[in-house]
Amino acid sequence: MLGEYRIEGRRASEIAASVERAIGAGELQPGEVLPPLRELAVELAVNPNTVASAYRTLRDRGVIETAGRRGSRVRPRPATTPREALRVEAPPGVREVSDGNPDPALLPPLEGALAEAAARGARRPVLYGSPAVDDDLEALARAAFLRDRVPEAPIAVTSGSLDAIERVLAAHLRPGDTVAVEDPGWGSLLDLIPALGLRPVPVAVDDDGPLPGRLARALQEGVRAVVVTDRAQNPTGAAVTRARATELRILLAEHPGVLLIEDDHGHGIVDLPLHPLSAVTDHWVLVRSTAKAYGPDLRLAVLTGDAVTVDRVRGRQRLGPGWVSHLLQDTVTHLWRTSAIDPHHIAAAYGRRRDALIRALAERGVRARGRSGMNVWVPVPDETGAVARLLHAGWAVAPGARFRMQSPPGVRITVSGLSEADIAPVADAVAAAIGVAEGRRYE
Repeated sequence: MLGEYRIEGRRASEIAASVERAIGAGELQPGEVLPPLRELAVELAVNPNTVASAYRTLRDRGVIETAGRRGSRVRPRPATTPREALRVEAPPGVREVSDGNPDPALLPPLEGALAEAAARGARRPVLYGSPAVDDDLEALARAAFLRDRVPEAPIAVTSGSLDAIERVLAAHLRPGDTVAVEDPGWGSLLDLIPALGLRPVPVAVDDDGPLPGRLARALQEGVRAVVVTDRAQNPTGAAVTRARATELRILLAEHPGVLLIEDDHGHGIVDLPLHPLSAVTDHWVLVRSTAKAYGPDLRLAVLTGDAVTVDRVRGRQRLGPGWVSHLLQDTVTHLWRTSAIDPHHIAAAYGRRRDALIRALAERGVRARGRSGMNVWVPVPDETGAVARLLHAGWAVAPGARFRMQSPPGVRITVSGLSEADIAPVADAVAAAIGVAEGRRYE
């Protein structure tokens, strides 16, 4: 069975380990169908419940997926192969415009904030049994949420937005449940969902956010959760408008049992207003990370949501890391309280580069998207060829495969490292890479 490979083991843990070894060694390929559990039980001379337990373990780990009567198969994209691996390494002399990093020149200096946090820690050491969330940070976060018309609700602090989303999903969903996600969307999220044993359901997006018709279809199909990026969507730069938020809220209100997760990805780097969907379903959260505004190494996000969800997140957190370091919390509190960054200035800086690149591409007959944030999404007919030709021309862009499920090919260009002088060369290289005739360029 399964070609030359033979699954072995007498206990569930041994059977599961045998399958994982075969996948790791390449002897079981993505998409390959595993034997029906009763057939494998006979082959191994074990109880069918033992095989069922092994398959359940593999599903929980995101190694295999089960599709009813079609049986169990190796995941087409095993959770051990992250989309981050689908990247172009920039050799010497090639400019890196694929990494999604903020412009270091727009990040605040941390020396004063870290010194203040250390001094505060010396005055008031944080010991076991201390509150998980710093009172000052909680007050600042709650006030900011209220200003953006997010309903008043409990606050939790996690180690970044992906950590928050993972904890919220785990608090409500079980392996096999489906989650509606944006397509194209955040590659790390598209990895996380199957790693939790969940199944992603793609929802197309335009510049104003998820398309209502596509979300309606996903809800009708019975998704258990929906993840929406409010602003600076990665990779397209979409931002949910007031009109789109109204449409989405109407749809979600018809499915109050669905878990709603909002990721305010652009907090601190965009000046477009937030149009939250919060509290339209029974269970919901809105997450804000410090990474883009204050720096990726400040691994901290604040979330607010319904009392049950936040309580579950906090409870499970207590059994793991316990809390996010108060040194980090105090650092962020100091930066926030002293207005260490000017979101309008940062938004304008990224906006000038983003808009200039989109205009330059349009002048060369290339359509591109980027309503907010630091990325520009460029649809291309041949993704692999475009990435390779751009690399040859001296530009390392992000392959769209890192962000796509069913959406058409594209590439993502991060503008945070571009200067005014870079815009025309990048646009020329993109136009040449996707085969746009030079005669279509307009001055």
